[in-house]
Amino acid sequence: MHYTTLGRSGMRVSVAGLGCGGFSRLGLGTGGSEDGAVAIIRQAIELGVNLFDTAASYGTESVLGKAIKPVPRDSVVLCTKAPFSWSSGRADPAGIVAALDNSLRQLDTDYIDVYQLHGVPPANYAHSLEELAPVLLRERDKGKLRFLGITETAPHDLQHETLRQAAQDGVWDVVMVGFSMMHQNARARVFPRTREHKIGTLLMFAVRNIFSQPGRLASTLRELAAAGQVTAALADSNDPLGFLIHESGASSVVDACYRYVRHEPGVDVVLFGTGNPAHLQINVDSLLKPPLPETDRQKLDELFGRLVGVGLDAPHLSNPSRQP
Repeated sequence: MHYTTLGRSGMRVSVAGLGCGGFSRLGLGTGGSEDGAVAIIRQAIELGVNLFDTAASYGTESVLGKAIKPVPRDSVVLCTKAPFSWSSGRADPAGIVAALDNSLRQLDTDYIDVYQLHGVPPANYAHSLEELAPVLLRERDKGKLRFLGITETAPHDLQHETLRQAAQDGVWDVVMVGFSMMHQNARARVFPRTREHKIGTLLMFAVRNIFSQPGRLASTLRELAAAGQVTAALADSNDPLGFLIHESGASSVVDACYRYVRHEPGVDVVLFGTGNPAHLQINVDSLLKPPLPETDRQKLDELFGRLVGVGLDAPHLSNPSRQP
């Protein structure tokens, strides 16, 4: 495993982070057992993964808490999120303490490493900053959490307005951002600010339907070509990303997706989710490979660098094991 420092938090974290939500929810969302979910987490730990991201809404906090019991608490970094209701802009700030306390009980831990507000839209950001953050910072001073984070609503905040503001407000230690081969604008709109202010970044949406469903990519590119957003040549190919697959390049499109985002300056941890032990190994392997060849990366930037918000829909249940 490779490790990096998560911004100004100073925490050493694995560059691969296991997400405990999504459609898979560690396999629980697709008919798997709790024992199977625990085994996935423990396999990740054996592979060197030490950062785990969950949320109150995922229903996996208790499973994560159970899975990490055999290892020293300070050997893992636990990230969880407040219920979505606290991002509404109307919630009573005092009540968020009860939500934090419930996450502590579910995780069966004395402290949470990164406690995040979940999916805060731009219109509600001021409420999060002015009303919720001060309450949570007081709980931090009591030892209930170590660092404060915030996540964007990527499909509904295509220009990353929430994180652009959050990165410079001096309150948030970690942000969660959407970035992929077909949604690259965080490179210009988020990462310069997070790097300047030493904000840790957790990356979501590396792989979505457009990359995991056969035929979806080709059909999407035909639509984009018809709209003049990509070159017409891409519309004529049934394998438009085939140029990435070669002996010195990627082994698959999904492999390319993970490697593309993993080596982007400003990205600390790439999150992925799975309920499948084999796919867990494959995903980690991809994230530990070298960057894509520079010519391939440049071509991706030339082809798709102007796209915004393409392919942010969720992975399909037919292939839940290789989602972000």
